[in-house]
Amino acid sequence: MHKIAEVEIQHDIMAANKKLAKRNQRIFDKADVFTVDVLGAIGSGKTSLIENLIEKMDYKIGVIAGDVISRFDAGRFEKYNVPVVGLNTGKECHLDAHLVKHALGDLPLDDIEILFIENVGNLICPVDFDLGAHLRMVVISVSEGDDTVEKHPLIFKDADIVVINKVDIAKAVGADENKMFNDVKELNPDAVVIKSSLKTGEGLREIMDNIQKFME
Repeated sequence: MHKIAEVEIQHDIMAANKKLAKRNQRIFDKADVFTVDVLGAIGSGKTSLIENLIEKMDYKIGVIAGDVISRFDAGRFEKYNVPVVGLNTGKECHLDAHLVKHALGDLPLDDIEILFIENVGNLICPVDFDLGAHLRMVVISVSEGDDTVEKHPLIFKDADIVVINKVDIAKAVGADENKMFNDVKELNPDAVVIKSSLKTGEGLREIMDNIQKFME
C-alpha cells in the first residue's frame, strides 16, 4: 500500500517570495528609491494614472511595466523619457519578487526617486505576491461595477491607497462610487480612499499628496 504525502508547495513559494521581496526592499532603501506597487484590473486606468503622475510629480521617476506582453504599456511610458523596463509574465497573471529583482539591473536606481511598478491587470493573482514595494496602490474603475470591492476583498485589505477611478461616468454606467468608497473602508479602515477622474483631473492632486505623505 502506497503512502500519500501532502506537500505544502504554496507555503514554500510564498515564503521564498517574501524573502526575495525583503531583499528587493533593501536594494530600494540603499538606493533611496521609494517604490509603489500599482495594482488593478484591465481598463481600470493604472497606466493612465502613472502617466499623469510622471507628468505632474516633481520627482525623478522610473517604471517597471509588468504584463503578459509588456511592450504596449512600456511603450507608452517611454514617450515621457523616463527609465522603463518591461516585464513579460507570459502565462502568469502577476508579477513576483524574483521577476522584479531581474528588472532592477536594467534601471539606473541612483537616478530614480520614485519607482512605479505596474502589475498585471488582475484583482486576484497579485494579492499574495509582495514585490518589496513601500506602498501598495490599487486602482479600480466604476465601470467594473460597484460590487467590485465586495467581490475581490483580499486585494483591498492590504492596500495603502485605493483609487476609485472614472467617477465622471458613474451615473452613465449605473455605479455608486460612494458604495465603493464605503466598501473599501469597511474592509480596510486605514486605507486612503480617493475618488478620481483622470479625464477631468479630479483626485489627482490628492493622489500625489498622499504618495508624498507615505514617502515622508
